[in-house]
Amino acid sequence: MSAPTSVAETVAEQLTRSSWIRRMFEEGARLKAEKGGENVFDFTLGNPDLDPPQALIEALSAVVTENRPGSHAYMPNAGYPEVRTEIARRLQAATGLAYTADHVIMTAGAAGALNVILKAILDPGDEVLLLAPFFAEYEFYVTNHGGRVVVVQTDEDAQPVVDRIAAALTPKTKALILNSPNNPTGVVYPARFFHELQAMLDERDHALLVLSDEPYRMLAFDGVSVPHVPSLVRRTVLCDSYSKVLAIPGERIGYLAISPEIAEAQALFNAAVFTLRVLGFVNAPAVWQWTVARSRDARVDPRFYQQRCERMYGALTGMGYRAIRPRGGFYVFAETPLVDDVRFVELLKDEAILVVPGTGFGRPAHMRLSVTVTPQTIERSLPGFARARARAGRESPDERRGPLLDDGKRGE
Repeated sequence: MSAPTSVAETVAEQLTRSSWIRRMFEEGARLKAEKGGENVFDFTLGNPDLDPPQALIEALSAVVTENRPGSHAYMPNAGYPEVRTEIARRLQAATGLAYTADHVIMTAGAAGALNVILKAILDPGDEVLLLAPFFAEYEFYVTNHGGRVVVVQTDEDAQPVVDRIAAALTPKTKALILNSPNNPTGVVYPARFFHELQAMLDERDHALLVLSDEPYRMLAFDGVSVPHVPSLVRRTVLCDSYSKVLAIPGERIGYLAISPEIAEAQALFNAAVFTLRVLGFVNAPAVWQWTVARSRDARVDPRFYQQRCERMYGALTGMGYRAIRPRGGFYVFAETPLVDDVRFVELLKDEAILVVPGTGFGRPAHMRLSVTVTPQTIERSLPGFARARARAGRESPDERRGPLLDDGKRGE
């Protein structure tokens, strides 16, 4: 007689595909215990290593010291009206749209925001489009709420192609999740793409919601402009987080903002406030709501991440790796010399280098590196990347990638 199990079949199946990010992070913990932390080069987790801005610390101190009456009690489920009004004011200034407090819901980070809006809009079998490569957890967020994932591949440079999105639309398509600057690639989607997307949706008369996940918006690199999606695509719902821009990922504070251009914005707001409650995300942390409202334009300096990304990108491409040049965030996404990215990740692990295989992001034969490490860690890891590439060159010809041809395709 087999042992009984209380685990749902759906979850048991998902566990077999569970986040490669966390899996490799946990492998890193094991290797560090075995070899010593200084001898392991861990590029797995996008965990900001910069200190929060001083302005944020000062705002937090002021909020705690003030200790206004009822400051630790329940508040309206959407969050404090004064905080939501401040967020709406910032969105008005950025987009030119008439956001009010009744378009904004404070959430437990962008992950909470995405789950709240997906719960509000999905019936079983409804479809959500993901542009690969995509943040690995998106798949689980969609299936959490009975939705079905439809993957749309971007081009070789990880840029979206509107014709491919159009071809994937069906009467069951409810939403498209966008993420720019993108995790895992660091690419920024240009304004031209959003204009083309809106034109296509107008032509199709399709009431698609665009869920724009923007935790890296303020970490764009010098000279890079990140379009404001609600200004360009009418039916946009923003899902934002302060985790990366303020270096506070453990605090879980973000917001959901429903565009005032959406005809049913009030109905969506009411539904999302309800789903926030029934999902157990009530409420976004009170102290952190007041703190981010006071912090205004505080952010970490993205130049630190830009320098590391450019160094890693330059070093890898100099060795012969093909990589996508990041334009924001703190990731480098590169092709693996072997078609089997998981196999190549194992070769890197032999060098005490930990990265995440592209398979986990919907783009096999690639790998993601998070440069939330010291510059010294990057420099000390580079000989290992070179040795792993050399070892890959001795693998079976069937396993090696062909050279990149002028038309962007792969040769034999």
